[in-house]
Amino acid sequence: KATGERSPNPQWRPFIGKKHLGKCLPYQLSDNALKTKIAILSSFYGYLISEEYTERNPAQLWLKHSRFAIKRKFTIDEDNNHHAFTELQWSYVISTVSQLADTQPEQHQRSLFLITLLYSCYLRISEISARAGYAPIMSQFRQDPHSGVWYFHVPFSKSGKARNIAISKALLAGLVDYRRYLRLSDLPNINDQHPIFVRHKAAAHGRESGIINANLGIRHIRDEIDKLINLAADNAAKDGFEHDSQLMRKLSAHNIRHTGITHDININRRPLSHVQADAGHESIDTTSQYLHTTQTERHQSAFNKPLNHLAEIK
Repeated sequence: KATGERSPNPQWRPFIGKKHLGKCLPYQLSDNALKTKIAILSSFYGYLISEEYTERNPAQLWLKHSRFAIKRKFTIDEDNNHHAFTELQWSYVISTVSQLADTQPEQHQRSLFLITLLYSCYLRISEISARAGYAPIMSQFRQDPHSGVWYFHVPFSKSGKARNIAISKALLAGLVDYRRYLRLSDLPNINDQHPIFVRHKAAAHGRESGIINANLGIRHIRDEIDKLINLAADNAAKDGFEHDSQLMRKLSAHNIRHTGITHDININRRPLSHVQADAGHESIDTTSQYLHTTQTERHQSAFNKPLNHLAEIK
């Protein structure tokens, strides 16, 4: 206090063992302290998942095999990063955005195609937003010259690898409608440099200041999708689905990716290997985490399975 300077206190020794029966025991974390640290780590990895830096939470994986899991003394709630919209909730999102696109096309034709692309190709936000060294363009929609099949090309994904994502006829129709609104040809060619998601007004600052014909950034896309989800939640609440409305408000743009994967596996019955390739998962174990089934479905599938598949052949 006399000098106004801070200096370490040599008497402060928090990381030494406690004395027991006259002996100083080695220092070790208490169970409560360890639980707190694991909870903090789990929360941090939950943030990393939402920012698309990783797809797994090692803190939770460790916890499942620790003595705390065995004794059931401590659990960490699963985060919302792998949650998906239910069929009902997603129906409200699509119907809400479609209505906005009809009534306010100058503002929401872009919104409709944005939502459609994210869901259909289960893209990460970073894969459709502008950043240093990358600006999504229309020529990423490509047609195989041999099969005639259309796909969306991601030149650089989170894993550092390029991938081609199969396109549904619904998405292809949406692309045609969106390009017609932009007064472009129905489908792009390999030299089409037009940005996919063009700004409604010129950027106020940054490297694209004053430019209107430029892609949206990550923050802009997330903010727009959050507003759309909240509008859809409002409509669900008006129709009496208050619980669904509350759940929808907890989800974000990143959950649309998980919704597309979940619906394709569990509703559209796409093979896991196909979904794995389109999602860009390094391991099919990651894709398998989206495989859900109800107890009723499981019982019915077991009840109807035959003992001999060839018994009816004479």
